[in-house]
Amino acid sequence: MDPKYQRVKLNDGHFIPILGFGTYAPEEVPKSEALEVTQLAIEVGFRHIDCAHLYQNEGQVGQAIRSKIADGTVKREDIFYTSKLWSTFLQPELVRPALEKSLKNLQLDYVDLYIIHFPLALKPGEELLPKDENGKMIYDSVDLCHTWEALEKCKDAGLTKSIGVSNFNHKQLEKILNKPGLKYKPVCNQVECHPYLNQNKLLEFCKSHDIVLVAYGALGSQRLKNWVNPNYPILLEDPVLCAIAKKHKQTPALVALRYQIQRGVVVLAKSYNRKRIKENMQVLDFELTPEDMKAIDGLNSNIRYYDLVLDHPLGNP
Repeated sequence: MDPKYQRVKLNDGHFIPILGFGTYAPEEVPKSEALEVTQLAIEVGFRHIDCAHLYQNEGQVGQAIRSKIADGTVKREDIFYTSKLWSTFLQPELVRPALEKSLKNLQLDYVDLYIIHFPLALKPGEELLPKDENGKMIYDSVDLCHTWEALEKCKDAGLTKSIGVSNFNHKQLEKILNKPGLKYKPVCNQVECHPYLNQNKLLEFCKSHDIVLVAYGALGSQRLKNWVNPNYPILLEDPVLCAIAKKHKQTPALVALRYQIQRGVVVLAKSYNRKRIKENMQVLDFELTPEDMKAIDGLNSNIRYYDLVLDHPLGNP
């Protein structure tokens, strides 16, 4: 079944495909790879592409999308493309120019979803991770409600169809939801989410406000230096996941992805491995039993792989 038919309705009336292709790659991966793997992802049936200014590959990902439109594989409206507003652009007057820069890199007229990457502002400027002479991050203070108003204007201007957030905890979400004069609610909250960190409370909170949870790091994580705690257990080697995978004649990765889909979570499958990109589409071809789901729920141990991202007192979702 083509995943473009498996879509979740957002609170603004647009639809997001339940399975997305994540395009982030470590610095050592050549940028040209992003072009090739995104083209392949579209060829094998992915219709939801997740990217960000931070990833520094929107030019290549945009080129991949445009080439697949040009060769007749897809139309622009078949593709759901997400970009993210980086932390150095949270001042309200910087929001639209940041989105316009992404659109220029992509050479697209609009994105389907534009989200605040982190609920945390860094010093504005060209540097993505501004640091002082001691190597400490330089923060900025911004009222995220004002940032949100700037995103609402981008939606009204047609530069993005939907707007949302990422890495927000329920208190940070509430701040926006309770904002006087709120025009549009966030359609989603994209957070790290996998069987070891199932975000159950946050998921319930989001569902109660008609906000879709989008899962990144759904397969645990690649061991990215600087970003990931290397001492944690490897999710895909978990005996419970492996036993369920064996029973269904699937891989542990597919079980971890399927788990999210059956909870109503939109899940991103990030891979630069061509065989796995094709394989990940098979998540739509089988179903876990209620017992399987319960067993996977039991693995939750609040292990956060991406806990070193930004060392800030605000804490992670």
